[in-house]
Amino acid sequence: MIATTFLLLTSQSPAKGGDIFSALLPFLLLIGAFYFFILRPASKQRKQLQNLIKNLKNGDRVITTGGIYGVVVAVKEKSIILKVAENVKIEISKNAIAGLQQGSQATSTK
Repeated sequence: MIATTFLLLTSQSPAKGGDIFSALLPFLLLIGAFYFFILRPASKQRKQLQNLIKNLKNGDRVITTGGIYGVVVAVKEKSIILKVAENVKIEISKNAIAGLQQGSQATSTK
């Protein structure tokens, strides 16, 4: 779609100064739509995840980016220790946290 629009715009030679603005208008609209539909929601989600990681505490049930479910046992400066099973604890980077487990869907790690 962008290539087609570009070809149509380059094939027309603007005769007046106002035609340049009308030629650039579709590109400006595409850039605006790209910002509001992709960039803005992604940055909002990234900020929420950073806030969640910053506020993690012992006992929180989390999911890692690798799909591991666990309970936070300890929070360090750059890592977290998760209890994933009885007598099984792993240390992961804080960046590996994907989110909190849902309340009723959480699996018990007694």
